[in-house]
Amino acid sequence: MSDYDVKDLSLAEAGKARIEWADKDMPVLASIRERFEREKPLEGIRVSACLHVTTETANLMRTLKAGGADIVLCASNPLSTQDDVAAALVSEYGIRTYAIKFEDTETYYRHIDAAIDHRPNVTMDDGADVVGRIHADRPGMLDTIIGGTEETTTGVIRLRAMAADGALRYPIVSVNDANTKHLFDNRYGTGQSTLDGIIRATNRLVAGRTVVVSGYGWCGRGVAMRADGLGANVVVCEVDPLRALEAVMDGYRVMPSVEAAAICDIWVTVTGDIHVIGSEQLAALKDGAIVCNSGHFNVEIDIPELRATAVSEREVRPLVEEFTMPDGRLIYLLADGRLVNLAAAEGHPASVMDMSFANQALCAEHMVKNASSLEPGVHPVPADIDENIAALKLATMGVTIDELSDEQKRYLASWQEGTV
Repeated sequence: MSDYDVKDLSLAEAGKARIEWADKDMPVLASIRERFEREKPLEGIRVSACLHVTTETANLMRTLKAGGADIVLCASNPLSTQDDVAAALVSEYGIRTYAIKFEDTETYYRHIDAAIDHRPNVTMDDGADVVGRIHADRPGMLDTIIGGTEETTTGVIRLRAMAADGALRYPIVSVNDANTKHLFDNRYGTGQSTLDGIIRATNRLVAGRTVVVSGYGWCGRGVAMRADGLGANVVVCEVDPLRALEAVMDGYRVMPSVEAAAICDIWVTVTGDIHVIGSEQLAALKDGAIVCNSGHFNVEIDIPELRATAVSEREVRPLVEEFTMPDGRLIYLLADGRLVNLAAAEGHPASVMDMSFANQALCAEHMVKNASSLEPGVHPVPADIDENIAALKLATMGVTIDELSDEQKRYLASWQEGTV
């Protein structure tokens, strides 16, 4: 392939303006970029990144480049690319980018292969598609790789499965498991951006509707919280009794998914698993129900089953497909079952991605420094990186906190003092 594949380079000026706008709300990443510019911790390191090509990702790429990295970026989802951003990355920032919104599956994997052709030293994934492709189809590329990072829950699940099977050949830091990532990005970012995507796609009022959330992990908590805040009646479907109990204690109704289907107005899946809305749920859905997904892959809704069962289908709005079922019920699918927050909206706000991508930048630096001492497998983000990012974020927000006195530190470190 050529050195890039984007929709239209004439979009670059608009993309640059939006990248700069996002940068104003990413002060932690900006401070890391300033240090990287001075110290060049990634000098000579080839990075192949497979991430959602958004304004926030562009600022991460700028940071890695400032640190000396030689970068190739491809999209981690066929519908999440912002075409003006992709154009700006190429023409304004000199970063090889392969990403086009609405690219087909063949193009998607061709773009991933272009990133792998870079012969990376470090991989940076959102969903583990690059890692999976290298191990399954292009193992000859493993020779140059020292390590990688992974951004999302779905990718970490795949990588842990690879590690459990003894298949993962190099160390990868699970950025998703950092507290400054999943407690904020997954909860507040996914919560706001998912509702944003649904509203942009449908222009439907959320207040008074029954919103069903499948999965009560941090993403599900965020979606439920934001739907509740907009006045929805929230129902949670879970398979984990502890999470189901949490949802009940948080004030939501919990029930089996087939029961929820009968009362559902809007259904959001955020589980990372397959066919959460399957044939049984599709058969039980009420007339006019809207179904969508905010998990990484478009497998949570059984779309082949929906298409096979429907007697007709049509697009009624951009990214809104209407399916007429044999009994006359109408079911609406958003964004082809892909990440509705990125396909129909702009993904997470820059302020929360500031912490997530600060983790990515610092974990890339950590990997370069420590790869030789790390065994193949999935590794946590070092606690000092996590805590440093939280402290930097508070500082940029103008928030100060207390510090333990020497007396308090001694007390907490002691076992001799008890009830007095």
